[in-house]
Amino acid sequence: MLGSWILLGFCFCLLFLIIRIQKPKNFPPGPRVVPIFGNLLQINLKNPLKDFEKLAERYGNIYSIYIGSRPAVVLHGLKTIKEALVIKSSDFSGRPQNSLVSHVTEGKGIIFADYGAPWKEHRRFALMTLRNFGLGKQSMENRILGELEHLIAKLEKHAGSTMSPQTLFHSAASNIISLVLFAIRFEYDDETLKIYIRLFTELTKIANGPWAMIYDMLPLLRPLPLPFKKAFDNFDTLKKMTRAMISKHIKTRVPGEPRDLVDCYLDELDKEVEGSSFDVEQLVRFILNLHAAGTDTTSNTLLTAFLYLMVHPDIQEKCQQEIDEVLEGKAQVTFDDRHNMPYIQAVIHESQRIADTVPLSVFHCTTADTQLMGYSIPKGTIIIPNLSSVLNEEGQWKFPHEFNPANFLNDQGQFVKPDAFTPFSAGPRTCLGEGLARMELFLILVTLLRRFKFVWPEDAGEPDFTPIYGITVTPKPYRMEVRLRQ
Repeated sequence: MLGSWILLGFCFCLLFLIIRIQKPKNFPPGPRVVPIFGNLLQINLKNPLKDFEKLAERYGNIYSIYIGSRPAVVLHGLKTIKEALVIKSSDFSGRPQNSLVSHVTEGKGIIFADYGAPWKEHRRFALMTLRNFGLGKQSMENRILGELEHLIAKLEKHAGSTMSPQTLFHSAASNIISLVLFAIRFEYDDETLKIYIRLFTELTKIANGPWAMIYDMLPLLRPLPLPFKKAFDNFDTLKKMTRAMISKHIKTRVPGEPRDLVDCYLDELDKEVEGSSFDVEQLVRFILNLHAAGTDTTSNTLLTAFLYLMVHPDIQEKCQQEIDEVLEGKAQVTFDDRHNMPYIQAVIHESQRIADTVPLSVFHCTTADTQLMGYSIPKGTIIIPNLSSVLNEEGQWKFPHEFNPANFLNDQGQFVKPDAFTPFSAGPRTCLGEGLARMELFLILVTLLRRFKFVWPEDAGEPDFTPIYGITVTPKPYRMEVRLRQ
């Protein structure tokens, strides 16, 4: 019996030596690596941000961890992230390909596509098309204000009572991006809209949760019917729904007279340019990427904003005073009004900072052997930009650890935006929908605060600011009391 245990122990030690992970020469420092698991046993996978903070305190603003046997480098703080994503952007703009997310999306679309010609072609198309459809101009403004009429009607039904805003803001943000993509919107109780939002929400939780890490870390487990399979099932359902919407769209389309982004894409397909990366399957994933990105981040920021405005009624009242003064005699707000509303601008940006909606960005990957802050980083290394560390960095903010609009106001009360404001990431991979998000947040917040007062319900207990972690972070579900303003 003793001999068997000794033999087992010897085999384990031998296995440990065989599969021991060798760090590359001059690689950033990091914690001791465990074979097979890497550093995943030392990090809370449900929310690694506090562990990442401790590792930065120990190893500095650039350090390494291992996801299974795969090396990853975590970037902490503004200086490090700017050096990598902006100054050395071509070396740090890839996407990891052998992962759950890349396998689910099959490396297509735009968010998870690797750095290369197809990605550049689609990003250029998206930016150009969004501009042509009036991003920052009146046509986009009209889409948002049109959706706001439905949002106001829904809130008016709850005036004098409490309600959960959780799905309401998701539905409104989803409809706004749907109008850009398909020129259609859904009623808030529409089953298609509910299914879309549910599938996306589940997908983001899986993609940045423990099962995604297990999928990435242990390839032998991938064929098994484990919980990560739900990510593939959800994405397949979303693809089928999107294909059906595209097919329906084609029947009413007039070539050369685009109504929306899908029509513009179909016009590109008609050109049949040799070597083009445009095809119908790319379109399906492209639409899904833009829809997800345009829904989750905006709605989660709105949920954060209204949570803090209820808890800080003095800030809400100051917002409403500024709105009333600037919009006196006007039927509705315009995006240009932001230039006369420094306090509102500060509150919106502070809500984005506190919301910390995409704390670890979307993982990057090095496209070549490169150097960063004196360390050598081989091609194919996963890069994790800790945007959360920048949004809360000591020395970059007046009040880094509390909700305070003064973080975006100078001594004269004018709006200022510090360099450390990076909720949309930085460099070539910065969020495509930044312009749309900025317009949505301003028009929605101003319109709702002008018409309603939002109050924390007396029977709701103490507010819980602990967020629910995922690829996107969201506040815990809460209820709010809606009152009509006189």
